[in-house]
Amino acid sequence: MSETSVIADTITWGDFEKVDIRAGTIIEAQPFPEARKPAFKLKIDFGADIGVKKTSAQITKHYQPEDLVGKQVMAVVNFPPRQIGPFMSEVLTLGMPDEAGDVVLVTTDKTIPNGGRLF
Repeated sequence: MSETSVIADTITWGDFEKVDIRAGTIIEAQPFPEARKPAFKLKIDFGADIGVKKTSAQITKHYQPEDLVGKQVMAVVNFPPRQIGPFMSEVLTLGMPDEAGDVVLVTTDKTIPNGGRLF
């Protein structure tokens, strides 16, 4: 049985509320050749209250940097920063695996204000 076919342990509503998932718009995307696995460095605008945050994302199979700018994505904004090689990642951009296990970004079907929180 694959990891994605097993439902995770039950959590409480309070557990869910601790995860701060927000919408943001990618304003810059560039290759990240120093990463161990192919990845891009992203700058994402989460609006006035949160600001612009940096992250890396292993999304090179389905996306090119020039196609990412302007795309609205979802990200966890309340993890502590994480050092990834020479780069400090400040948020976790969310994605899901396709049939081949390659990452597809989690997006909205309509544009919402940057910083909008998932509930």
